[in-house]
Amino acid sequence: MKDDKKLVAEFLTLLRVEKGLAENTLLAYRNDLQKLLTYAANNHKSLFSLDRSDLVDLMAVLKESGANFTSISRMVSAIRGFYKFALTEGLTKHDPTAHLESSKPWQTLPHFLTQEEIEALLAQPKLDSDYGLRDRAMLETLYASGLRVSELVHLKMSDIDLDSGVLTCFGKGSKQRKVPLGRSAIAFLKRYFPARLRLLNGKLSDLLFIESNGRLITRQKFWKLIKQYGDAANIKYITPHLLRHSFATVLLANGADLRSVQLMLGHSDISTTQIYTHVTNDQLKTAYKQFHPRS
Repeated sequence: MKDDKKLVAEFLTLLRVEKGLAENTLLAYRNDLQKLLTYAANNHKSLFSLDRSDLVDLMAVLKESGANFTSISRMVSAIRGFYKFALTEGLTKHDPTAHLESSKPWQTLPHFLTQEEIEALLAQPKLDSDYGLRDRAMLETLYASGLRVSELVHLKMSDIDLDSGVLTCFGKGSKQRKVPLGRSAIAFLKRYFPARLRLLNGKLSDLLFIESNGRLITRQKFWKLIKQYGDAANIKYITPHLLRHSFATVLLANGADLRSVQLMLGHSDISTTQIYTHVTNDQLKTAYKQFHPRS
């Protein structure tokens, strides 16, 4: 079978030649499908191994990153068109868009990790190696702070204040925000610091989390790491963004106010943060039905 990029190119050619779509529309479709290709690659999947939950997660990530309803609806249309093309050409029998809604704003989260899954994931890095200490500190920091992956990998040593238990990060639009760090994250950061010096191997770097010789850890590398640890923990579906989802969900489920969670996540619009309340409301309904005698 042809690779995913070639198939997308063939689909776009079909739209140009047979459907006569305008160049601006084709460009928008190309950009949308490139995001799909990137998402699949980051999750070590092909376009034909993605399922509905993957697509819903992609839409949730895009919504949180600032994409509006119109942009997301257009992307759903582009993705649905591609899979229809693949079905017609006999390239697949599976259409992950079959039950994908585009008629309403994306306001539900696809997944979050249970506390048991979180603990299993955090326990995977081997603490007898420098890279294992680094990875455990990264996972602990990500779950403790709800950072985006891009924010995590670009943290600098000066962004961490272990005495006050606060980190400073720069999010979208270079907006600065401060986020508390829990005891566990602080403890593992302290254990990581001697390992960091060894990884530097005499080089200089102001980055907090590093590869050997102080090099930046790419977002793609961290996606690969978390997938590896998720597989080892028998977690069926995991992305770095799930730790951010889980951070927000557990805070709201345990009584944190929406405004505080908004500030910690760095959302400019509180309606984006309200996505997570739908998850906790669903949890409440489930608990009510399960335990209330008159449910």
